[in-house]
Amino acid sequence: MSLPVFPALPGQTFARKAPVRATNIALHDSGREARTSIYGGLYEFEVAFDGLAADDVSFPGLAAQSLQAIMGLYLQCLGGFGAFLYTDPNDNAVANQPIATGDGATTLFALTRSIGAGSDSDFYVTSVAGVSVNGASASDWTLLAPNLLSFSTAPASGAAISASFTFAFVCRFLEDATDFENFAQNLWAVKSVKFRSVRQ
Repeated sequence: MSLPVFPALPGQTFARKAPVRATNIALHDSGREARTSIYGGLYEFEVAFDGLAADDVSFPGLAAQSLQAIMGLYLQCLGGFGAFLYTDPNDNAVANQPIATGDGATTLFALTRSIGAGSDSDFYVTSVAGVSVNGASASDWTLLAPNLLSFSTAPASGAAISASFTFAFVCRFLEDATDFENFAQNLWAVKSVKFRSVRQ
């Protein structure tokens, strides 16, 4: 699967990132509750662009035709219909992340990352810098999109598996329309671009 990539542009300001979870809560006459977690591990993002250049030369501090880059992605995705990869500039890599413990039979492991006391695996791995089994570098693995590590030989029972990798979030735009503001010759801005990660 080849997804378009949300452009990294110098005029971007980071506005908001919110974890999204869904829970069913049933209230009983006794006052007790029955709670069921439906899903988690998703995020909503909101970014703004204080400056987008509409040409190649007027604003050398901004990426050439940065307006066309972000507007073009919006058009390519058909608003909220299509998906794209977004690399959060503050949350895109882990080093020596514990993944799993081998059992001598399993060869397929989901790459995960720790977030405080929680963990997350709903992301798209963009590169793997290295994999270790019991502290030793491993080479008998392949990466299966979006985030699976496949070993040709199952790691031994009790073997600690860890990896260093970079990742992005598979996202879709939340709205089918976005306002781009032309406030100077060849200079544009967009106050709010909202999108959320999606399950793959």
